Amino acid sequence: MNRHRTLRIILNVITVCMLVVWLLPVLWGLTTSLKQETQTLAVPPVWLPNPVSLHAYAAVLAIGQLSQWYLNSVVTTVIITVSVVLLSMLAAYALSQLKFPGKNLLYWLFLAAFMVPPEALIIPLFLQMNSLNMVNTYGGIILPQLVSVLGIIILKQFYDQVPHAYRDSMNLDGAGEFRILFNLYVPLNWSITWAIVIVTFIGGWNNFFWPFIVATSTDMMTIPVGITQVQSAYGVYYAQQMAVAVLAALPIVVVYLIFQRRVTLGVMATSGLKG
Repeated sequence: MNRHRTLRIILNVITVCMLVVWLLPVLWGLTTSLKQETQTLAVPPVWLPNPVSLHAYAAVLAIGQLSQWYLNSVVTTVIITVSVVLLSMLAAYALSQLKFPGKNLLYWLFLAAFMVPPEALIIPLFLQMNSLNMVNTYGGIILPQLVSVLGIIILKQFYDQVPHAYRDSMNLDGAGEFRILFNLYVPLNWSITWAIVIVTFIGGWNNFFWPFIVATSTDMMTIPVGITQVQSAYGVYYAQQMAVAVLAALPIVVVYLIFQRRVTLGVMATSGLKG
């Protein structure tokens, strides 16, 4: 008993230490956004803003392009999320339940594609977008992010676990494949579907590298890329950069707080647990 109690205490201490390590940069960024610019460069460092100043937020909100960056992020992220989830459901259902030539080969190709790091595809993707005249457009930002191999693989595994008797009974009632998918397989796997929705939304919103490459004008930048533009000829404004970062993270925090239960259920489902 004492041994288990000691182990539990050690694990709790380790967890608290990891939490502190994770929280420190977040708190530092938040407090920096509330400082005056002179305090951000002070030596020794000023840990807490004194006095608390909203000047950085007022300055970045006065930037005319901030609303455009938000609009670009909302448009691209929503389209990417809806498309990724819909295409993942269709592809996963086809790989799981339909019979067609080359099915196994196609699935192995998906697995092979999952092992390729996205950074290795940046140059060919940019050349392809350039040949399609999609550089510096919504299409150029969205198109390469429309397919999630991981989402397809995960949904396929869950669709494989649905008893075939359910599908056979709907077939006997004359239901088509689309009706079977959206009336049977999707409702039975809502938890993991919602988890994929939230993860895709967060990934699309926070994506920096590809929009940074393909968006060549400030008007087409998304909010993560726009953060890099908060500077002047006199140097970087750290308080303003942190203010933009806080404003950029705010929608993600709100979305997660609203749907955190669904995300938790999805994670539990992928772990083989029942919520």
